[in-house]
Amino acid sequence: MKIYLASPFFNETELKNIEKAEKILAERGFELFSPRLEEIRADINDKAAWSKETFEMDREGIDASDAVVMMYYGAYSDSGTAWECGYAFATGKPVVVIQLGKDSNLMVHEGCRTNISLDELRDYDFENMPRKPYEGKMF
Repeated sequence: MKIYLASPFFNETELKNIEKAEKILAERGFELFSPRLEEIRADINDKAAWSKETFEMDREGIDASDAVVMMYYGAYSDSGTAWECGYAFATGKPVVVIQLGKDSNLMVHEGCRTNISLDELRDYDFENMPRKPYEGKMF
């Protein structure tokens, strides 16, 4: 199974969490596409070309995946990560939300297959994709 890992990675907390998720998914034997690991490091002086190439690579990564795992920080939400998950939902890919915040936007909650913690990722059944509703504060 191929997993696309959607997550911001702009600060220490986000980096620590995405690295943990990458490790868990790799140890479980999944084929993993993490934009953090695939990041285009070409000359970004040509921002238009870099932006287009990055966008296309990530979109193709979602298209080639069987499921998307979203690292979600609640009220604070990275717009790129939110777009990736909306696109995944629109194309019929199941989205597993790793709930890292104390609240949830109803669009994320309703557009995902399940809501789990980062520790629950170790044992989540990607074969059957059981549903677990979000039970926290939602707006």
